[in-house]
Amino acid sequence: MTEGVRQGVAKGDRLTLLRETEVISVPFGKAVTLAEGESVEVMQAKGSTVSIGYQGRLYMVEGPNLDALGLPALSRPHLPAGASQQQIEDFAWAQLRTCFDPEIPVNIVDLGLVYGLKVVELLDGRKMLNLKMTLTAPGCGMGEVIAADARRKILGAEDLSRVNTEIVFDPPWSREMMTEEAQLELGMF
Repeated sequence: MTEGVRQGVAKGDRLTLLRETEVISVPFGKAVTLAEGESVEVMQAKGSTVSIGYQGRLYMVEGPNLDALGLPALSRPHLPAGASQQQIEDFAWAQLRTCFDPEIPVNIVDLGLVYGLKVVELLDGRKMLNLKMTLTAPGCGMGEVIAADARRKILGAEDLSRVNTEIVFDPPWSREMMTEEAQLELGMF
């Protein structure tokens, strides 16, 4: 999330929705609409989303809907047509750095959850991005929510027709896969 958005809210802030708002339920990944005037609690504000608590449940508010929280709305990521394979891959990595587990204040790249990505050209000339990632634990219920967030953002590259996300557990994730900055953020040093 931009610095301005981070400075605009903090964990524990109570906010009132300024309009009817589509949010993503966690860990189910289903879109739900919350009514204007509802009171929500900020759980985390990272990347291009804000995690909120509402009636004992956790939800993500995505960038284009942040105005409902009184914050600047963020436009969907975009990479115009005609980009090279390297530009698409760079764009994808940048977008992945804006993806956060709604409960962990470290992006999925620095957390060590992304094992790799590659753009492939299909027989019909379309391009697809293959993304290989893992979860902090095999039973983590956040996998599909995180993968869907990554797909939505990466598909901002006009030349991509699809993002194929493969969640793998080999090698198993360990804290050593995190960047030093991520370990510091989580107090693991």
